[in-house]
Amino acid sequence: MIIEFIKMNGYGLYVWLSFSIVLFSCAVFYLKTKKTLRKYENDFLVELQKLSVEEKNKALGNSKVAQQILAANSKMN
Repeated sequence: MIIEFIKMNGYGLYVWLSFSIVLFSCAVFYLKTKKTLRKYENDFLVELQKLSVEEKNKALGNSKVAQQILAANSKMN
């Protein structure tokens, strides 16, 4: 039963090869995107540290994304 499913009437090689290529491509794309996002978040945090206290509070008060980045970074440290 399982062997028949894997073979798929002779098309199993193509189906499973295609499936594995797509899965691998999605994994690579996800990892590259995650790496790029972390780089941008770290760059943002460096720029945020350069600001004065007033400018920092203004930037954090106006942006929920900035608050999330700061919160995520504080959890990692």
